[in-house]
Amino acid sequence: MFNAILLEQKNGEFRSRLTKLDESELPECDITLRIEYSSLNYKDALAVTNKGPVVRKWPMVPGIDGAGVVEKSVHPEFSAGDRVILNGWGAGENHWGCLAQRASVRGDWLIPMPASLSSRTVMAVGTAGYTAMLCVQALERQRVRPDDGEILVTGAAGGVGSIAISLLARRGYRVVASTGRTAEIDYLMRIGAAEVVDRGALSSPGSPLGKERWAAVVESVGSHTLVNACATTKYGGVVTTCGSAQGIDYPGTVAPFILRGVRLIGIDSVMAPRADRLNAWHCLAQELDRSCLEEITQEISLSGALATSEILLSGGVRGRTVVNVDA
Repeated sequence: MFNAILLEQKNGEFRSRLTKLDESELPECDITLRIEYSSLNYKDALAVTNKGPVVRKWPMVPGIDGAGVVEKSVHPEFSAGDRVILNGWGAGENHWGCLAQRASVRGDWLIPMPASLSSRTVMAVGTAGYTAMLCVQALERQRVRPDDGEILVTGAAGGVGSIAISLLARRGYRVVASTGRTAEIDYLMRIGAAEVVDRGALSSPGSPLGKERWAAVVESVGSHTLVNACATTKYGGVVTTCGSAQGIDYPGTVAPFILRGVRLIGIDSVMAPRADRLNAWHCLAQELDRSCLEEITQEISLSGALATSEILLSGGVRGRTVVNVDA
């Protein structure tokens, strides 16, 4: 038996609870994992509270992230005792995820855990940090350099934003953080932001084109914020988009793209190719500022994920939340 958060929907009624499950109930896959740490992401919070169409099959164990040890394997690449990472691939959506002490997954979804990282550190990074690294790498592939100008990071106090700020600052970029949480200004400056702007300047409807300011943008909010970020990006600049906390719509025009040559690049972490994952985690293992990571991380128990999900969706959680599944 193992502890897990279980989401159920019967006769139109939704229930989320911490319960005990038998290993025989796990989906049939080629690897069984002993999860040591998971994390609580925006998508997990939507699933746990049933406030977004995340879950595709019922019942469901949520949790898009997990780190731990292989217990059983019939996969050719992994053996019992191997330390591994799972990010995405539908975990917590259409396949039982990692907010549990055990998980049964496909070996093709896993990557080896870098030797320099612990399960807790890996989950402090999680999908948010791995996505932030994919964004930073996309900017650099587009040849955005520190001397090109300022980089805007939206949703700055969240997981993607916080780690993106740290990574960009360490690489020498001047980072401007956008947030609606005035209480977090000192925090954002400590982790690498050179300036903090109020998200209100970006989150309301704006002009098709605004004053050029940003050399590039790491955008994790969507809707009007994404539109305004594109509209104020410099000629030939780059915008990476990876989130939709404000909305999945794009209520804007093509003006930034056809009049200024702005490049909009979508960042998908869920189904990203294995080579991209390995490269991102290799760079994270080398570049992470561990003291900064601790600054942006809180730890909760498995049962705590239920209440924390509501707080996260209301904007009351900053940075990253790791889940100790044994606590």
